[in-house]
Amino acid sequence: MRNNVQKIQLNANQLKMIAIIAMLFDHFMALFADHGTMTGIVFRIPGRIVAPIMCFFIAEGYYYTSNRGKYVLRLFLFALISHIPYVLCFRYNFFQATSVIWGLMLGLIALTAVKEKRLHPVVKIMILGICCALAVTANWNYVAVLWIVGFGIYHNRFKQQMIAFSIIGIVFHIIPTFINFGWAHEGYPHWYQFGIFLAIPLLALYNGKRGKKSKAVSWFFYIFYPMHLIILFILKEITLRF
Repeated sequence: MRNNVQKIQLNANQLKMIAIIAMLFDHFMALFADHGTMTGIVFRIPGRIVAPIMCFFIAEGYYYTSNRGKYVLRLFLFALISHIPYVLCFRYNFFQATSVIWGLMLGLIALTAVKEKRLHPVVKIMILGICCALAVTANWNYVAVLWIVGFGIYHNRFKQQMIAFSIIGIVFHIIPTFINFGWAHEGYPHWYQFGIFLAIPLLALYNGKRGKKSKAVSWFFYIFYPMHLIILFILKEITLRF
């Protein structure tokens, strides 16, 4: 009998929605779950897909945006807007850390420089290095920058993209995490960081299409980030009072 089951495919909007749901869940667990329990560990795994998916679509955006300058400016604006909600929510000092949006913006700048044919290779490397250095305080730091550049260089070559993603993730994220913190940090092991590789099967379902084109949908993905941090911060403050 002929198999009529169609392969599951997801467009960009659907993958982004999966990512923001996972992000909301992850941030909720980060703030409210006991990190010293197995439940606290397991429930942090789904959230590892968020940064890779975000970085992938920043690289996609480089190729499909009509105005890269406005794209960078938009990310810069939301990096500023998200900074205070981020440091309040996760109780950082003002200059101690900032959100992933800052790293995404720097990744886009780095990719633009790397892909610019008029720039000398040395200049490209210098700009990439500067972007990585500036991203150190951001969530996912320079790893996000490198992922975006890797995804962008190998655009439309999925196998090469995932190889680059995996090498960068292991060398610059997983290994340094275990070196810096050991097998456990704050009472829970870091093996949940291997959850970043769960992004690969999801990205494999990407059909190359954007989905419904709407300004409301586009702005929703930007506005959701600072708004969910504000809501989580308020909830955390309320629970601390009771």
